[in-house]
This record gives sequence, C-alpha cells and structure tokens, in this order.
Amino acid sequence: MQAQTAQRLSETSLADRDDGAWQQALALACAGIMPAWPLDQAVAVNPHWRRIGMPIRRVAARLAVLGDFHVFPARDMMRQAWATGEMTGEDLALALQLQASMGPCSVTQDHCVAQLAGPARVRSEPLLVDLLDDVVQRNRRWPWRAAIVFQLSQVCATYFDRHQADWRAVGSPGLYGFWRESMVGDHGLSARLGLSGLMAQIRQLPLQPEQAIPWALAQLELDQGAWPDYFEALLLSINGWAAWCAYIGWQKIPAAQEDARLSDLLACRLAWEAVLAKAVPAAARKTALTALNASWHEVDQRIAEADDALIVDEIWQCALDIGFQRGFAQLLRTSAPIQPAVVPEVQAVFCIDTRSERMRRALEALWPGVQTRAFAGFFGMPIHYTPLGTNVRRPQLPGLAYPSIAVQDVVTAFGETGADEIRTAQASAARRHHLAQEDQWLGLTRWPNATFSFVEAFGVGYLGKIARWIRPSAKSRVGEDQQRLFAAHRGQCRPMVMGLDIAQKVTLAADILHTMGLDDRLAPLVIFCGHAGHSTNNAHASTLDCGACHGRPGDANARALALMLNDDQVRAGLQQLGLKIPAETVFMGALHNTTTDEITGFDLDLLPPTALARWKKMEQVFTDAGDRIRRERAPTLGMEVRPDAASLLRDFRRRANDGSQTRPEWGLTRNAAFIIGPRERSRDRLLDRVYLHDYDARFDPDSRVLEQLMMGPMLVTNWLSWQYHASSCDPLHYGAGNKVLHNVVDGHIGVFEGNGGDLRIGLPQQSLSDGQGWYHQPVRLTVVIDAPADAITAVIARHTVLQQLCDHGWMWLWRYEGNALQRYAQGGWLPVPV
Repeated sequence: MQAQTAQRLSETSLADRDDGAWQQALALACAGIMPAWPLDQAVAVNPHWRRIGMPIRRVAARLAVLGDFHVFPARDMMRQAWATGEMTGEDLALALQLQASMGPCSVTQDHCVAQLAGPARVRSEPLLVDLLDDVVQRNRRWPWRAAIVFQLSQVCATYFDRHQADWRAVGSPGLYGFWRESMVGDHGLSARLGLSGLMAQIRQLPLQPEQAIPWALAQLELDQGAWPDYFEALLLSINGWAAWCAYIGWQKIPAAQEDARLSDLLACRLAWEAVLAKAVPAAARKTALTALNASWHEVDQRIAEADDALIVDEIWQCALDIGFQRGFAQLLRTSAPIQPAVVPEVQAVFCIDTRSERMRRALEALWPGVQTRAFAGFFGMPIHYTPLGTNVRRPQLPGLAYPSIAVQDVVTAFGETGADEIRTAQASAARRHHLAQEDQWLGLTRWPNATFSFVEAFGVGYLGKIARWIRPSAKSRVGEDQQRLFAAHRGQCRPMVMGLDIAQKVTLAADILHTMGLDDRLAPLVIFCGHAGHSTNNAHASTLDCGACHGRPGDANARALALMLNDDQVRAGLQQLGLKIPAETVFMGALHNTTTDEITGFDLDLLPPTALARWKKMEQVFTDAGDRIRRERAPTLGMEVRPDAASLLRDFRRRANDGSQTRPEWGLTRNAAFIIGPRERSRDRLLDRVYLHDYDARFDPDSRVLEQLMMGPMLVTNWLSWQYHASSCDPLHYGAGNKVLHNVVDGHIGVFEGNGGDLRIGLPQQSLSDGQGWYHQPVRLTVVIDAPADAITAVIARHTVLQQLCDHGWMWLWRYEGNALQRYAQGGWLPVPV
C-alpha cells in the first residue's frame, strides 16, 4: 500500500512540475525529424537535413545507437564495389590521407579491408518495450515492438485518411485523443499481446497528451538527462509516420503556425511504453527499468564508441566517392573541341535534371543551330497551379520554398478578345462533369459487396481496362491536367499568371531572364522545356517527374513563363529597364517525356509563321535526338535495341503504359555530381550522372546569381542526392520496399509494404536495383562551380547551411581554377587530389 501511494505521489509531482524539461526534450526530439512529402508531390528530400549541423559520422553514430539506422553504405555493398573495382587501392589510400588531414587517424588500409568481412560493431540502445518483452514468449505471440508499430501505424492511417476510405472513423480531432479512443475500444489487444491486465491499464491513460507525457515518464523512471535521446529513439521507432507528421508541420511554417501531430505521435509512443510497464508483473518491470536506466545513462558513451567504430565506414564512403571522382575529374579536365561561332536559331532551356543531359548532348550533335541551356525546372516561377475545372492549389516549385504566385488555366483562342471568361467557365463545367462521372464510376467498385454486382453489370467495360494492362498500348503520354477535356478546349487551355500587375510581372521576368543568362543573348525561338515521367499503375510515379516542381510535370511553369514573356506590355516594361527582347524573339513551352524521350510543344497556335517554321524544324531534331537517346538507354532497361526507330519508340511507349511494369525508367538513379558553369565546361562529354546548370560569372559581377544558385539548385540537388543515397544505404528505414507488395495509404500519403508495419518513405527498391544488385551507387554529391574562389567563399560565409554542408561532410565542393580543379576545405581551397 505504501509503495502504491509513493508511486502515485511520484506521478503527481512529475505531472505538476513546470520546469519545462520534458517540453524541451520533446522539442529537441521533434526538431530532428525531416518531413516526407506525399506520393503525388514526391519532393526528393535529404532525410538527414535537420541534422546537418553535426558531422556526418556523428549523425551516423547517433542514428545507429538510437534506432539501428545506417547512414553510410552497408559493408557488403562496399565489399562488392571493392571486388568489382568501383574503387581501387589508390582510392582507399587517398581516402585514408583525407581522413588523416582532418584529425588523428590510426586506421590502416589492411584494417579497412579486413573490416569489410562483417558489419560494424555498433549496439543500438534498447527501448523499454525491448526489455519488457520476454524472449521465450516473443516466439509464441506477437512481439511487442512490432505490435506497437502495427497498432500505431493503423491508427495513423485511419486518422489521416481524407481521400481513400468511403467510411471514416470519427473521434477526437487530436491524434493522441484519437489513438487513446482506439486503444480503449480495441478489446483484442490483450489477447494479441498475451497480457491479461492490459485493458485495465489502457483505461487509465490520461486524456490529454500534455498529461500523458509526464505520466508516462513517471512510469519509466528515466533520468531527465536521457529524455531528449530517448524521445528521439521513440520517434525513430516509427520514423515513417513521424516524417509524415513533420510534413504537416512544415506546411504550416509560412503562416507561422504550429502543429501538434508530431508531438502527439511521440506522446502515443511514450504512453505505449508506460502502459506495457504497468501491465507486466512487478518483478519484470523492476528488472527492465533498472536495465533501461543503466543503458540510457551511458548513451553518450555508446555514441562516442559508435563514432569510433564507424570511422572505417566513413573512409569507405570517401573511397567510393573518390572512385567516381577520378573519372569525373578526368572528363572535366579534358578540353572540349573548339566550336565554330554560330548564332543560334533556337535556344532550348531544360531542367538541370540528369536526364536532360542526354537530350542536350544529342541535340547539339544533330544541329549546330540549337543552343541548349539548363535552369532549375520550375523556371524561376514559384507558383501554385490550378488546373482547369479543379479547386486545387498545386505547388510547382522546389520543396525548400513556398509558392507565392498563382497560375490558373484559362481557355483562350488566338485572335479573340473578351470571350476568355465565358469560354473558361464552359470548359471548366464540362470537365467537372466528366471528372464527377469518373469518380462516381470508381465509387461503385469501393462500397462493400458492390464489386460483385458491378462486374455483372459492367463486366465487359471493366475487363477492357484489365486488357489494356495485359497488352499495353503504344499511345503517347496524355498528362492528367489534359484528361477529360474536350478536344476543342485542349489546345486552347493555357496556364496563365494571376494576381500580378504588369510591374510585378516585369520584375519577375527580368529576374528570371538574368538568372538564366538570357537577358541580352536571345535567339529568335526560345523553348522552355519542362519534363515529366510516364508510367501506369505506379504509386511512385511522381518520383519520375520534376524534382524542382514538387514532383510534378514542369510544363505549367514553362508555358506560363513563355506566355508572360510574349506579353507586349511585359516586353515594354522590360525595355524600360534596359532589357530589350528582339521583336522576332518568341517564347514557347514544351515538355520532355523522360520515359520515352519525346518532346511535345504547346500553344503552337499562338506562334507567328516564322516561329512556327523554326519549331517544325526543331521538332524533327527532337525526334532524331529521342531515337539516339532511346538506343543509349534501352540496354540499361533490359530492352532490345530495335533497328527501326518507330518500333523502338513503340516499345518504350508500351513499357510506359504497362500496368505491371515496376521499372518504367531509372529516374535519377546513379546521380553523382552537379556543375554550375558555362556549357563549354560540359559540352561534348558523357555526363549522364551529372546535373547541369548554366552560369557565367562574367555576367554576374556582384555574385547575386551565384548566391541564388548555391542557395537554390545546389541545395535541391543535395536533397535529390541524399534521398537516393539514404534509400540505398538504409532501405528498411529510408526506402519504400518492394513495389509489388505496396498498398497505398489514403490514396496519396505513402505506402505500406504489405498490410502493416510503419509507413514506408523514400524510394522503392525497383528504383535503385536492377533485380540482381544495386544499380544506384551511393556517392556523396560533388558540386563543381566555375566562379572566383573569393566569390564562392563569401557566399558560404553568409549562410550557415552552406558551411554545415561543406564542413561536416554532406557534400563535396570543387571549383575551376583555369583548367585545374580545387576543392573546398574548411574555408580554404586545395588542389583536387584525383
């Protein structure tokens, strides 16, 4: 009786205490979780982004101890790369030299090679559930840790569902309250976990999360100093849903609002620990709590030990990077053939995406009259886009930024005035009607018991859809924004900038053209070419779209910019600023289908005859370039290289339309480097693993454009690189698993692999592996900038995030010094050693 009274007094005193300790611990733990964007807005994200303030090896050590996560490539992957010569003894020796230059390092080459025989000896700290769960009983019933993840994950899937389920559960508006109600109502938990007294403890759960956290901490009896680390470990144990909750909070940052879902999730996970502690026999509880305190009292020592153990893995990561850099540096140092001066007839501006490199290389080889350039695929337009007949406000810009400009579809015909509003309203109503009918048709298949009568009534039509998957068509891509539009409206439906006056449009246009390097060097026809993937029945389809456009096709941005720059009033305003666009220059938007390498032009009815003639000529060049690229890509996809161009194109289209195809294209797999510089630095070189962004320091005397590129595209490519890296190095926690087993959650949130477990984030294994082994090579991004050393250093000095990325090992930064290469090292520049 005295012990029970003392326990209640302990719980009361902790709950009533207001020193802010647990709130601070909660804030620290939540601050380390990086958002995971939904499937239809697949922003490629560096999952370690909120930890880049620490050196990479320290982050690797913390994540290994707190959650058995892996930041560096697995040793069996390194063993394979070593055996196949992806990295050599020379690369390893150089990696050891670089490691020694950063501090004392007694590791030898022989020791590194010997360590590849087994995994790193790093012990992850146990959670209370691991210590409470009986080893013998765990083999006879559901292991408690897996049961917690499953239960919490199913609750989150139900709570966050807004689009998929026709019958939705009702309950508390807060995540913690909703979870608590689901716990109280689930009378099967006791049997599944083998705990007869579990429900009695569940009914004692506090009603509010701010009460639950101190209540649970009282049960754990954990030292206050261990709270931040333990809280972070709890979130890592359900990292997928933690990342989703962090995404919801990220969306509220522009409005300076806070969201409680991530802290609620932590409260749920912590309360689960406490409930189990109260449900087990007293002796087992006492033993587990003693062991828990002993383990987490020494967590800093464990992390330091892990840091020492992982030095070998950091060296192997460096050696793998150098293995790539050796050939890359040789390409960069090779002088390109001198090109005869040609005034371009056409300028084609592509996204910096690695898949654009092939197209640029092919176009330049086929026609000297085209000048290709590269710019971030949102084309400087920070927009949210509303397709015709919808109410969505779809972001079309990098995930680092927030939209500030509205773009909306308008139906307008060339030469007509005053009818745009009526025509748009009519087309919108017609499309809404078609979309509603389709939604109703799909709804017939979702209600319980409806599928049987549906197949009876609509069997032939339903089987037709299946037949198109069994034998895919060779039709070209039709974007979802163009679907269910009357043919008469499709060609006249145009994305237009809304809500900006002429002065604002002029300022925006001038900044974009200057950043592109096109403010005074314009060809008669300028094509802004966005890009998109093409796949069927693919939950991760948006990972093949534009990474600079929130995982969306880039055509809306390209077309909206072109239409704005063709506006006579905008051109007049630009001329007043001293930026004169030649009268003959015409801008247009296009789309590069990266799955089939076809180019589609838009708004051709608005082109004057001379521009249309140039487009027709360019269209044939695009066709020939696409055939070249398909022949280059086919072997990497296991496809037969057909001699006939038309047959090969049909094969690629059928692959894109195949509902059973798990690997329609490789996306950005094997991305490895980013060059910011003039085209002369990359022309006539095979750089299909490299992002390219045009930049000429001669036209940027104040380094303003350089700063924009280093704080924009350079950070975006870091995110892209690290998503592929993390999904390869830790596919369990940062990869989406096997596509064949996916079940989509809420139609867009993410996927389960099978019917449960944590929410899977990152890339599926088919985006990284060819089925035999890893196709992606997880090297850290190497950025090469052609700009003066003092200009680059000054930009870094102004931005803490750049200092952290460069100084803590999250990327490599090089620059050109004439034809030589230098690398950035702690504020200075040294020769590139490879």
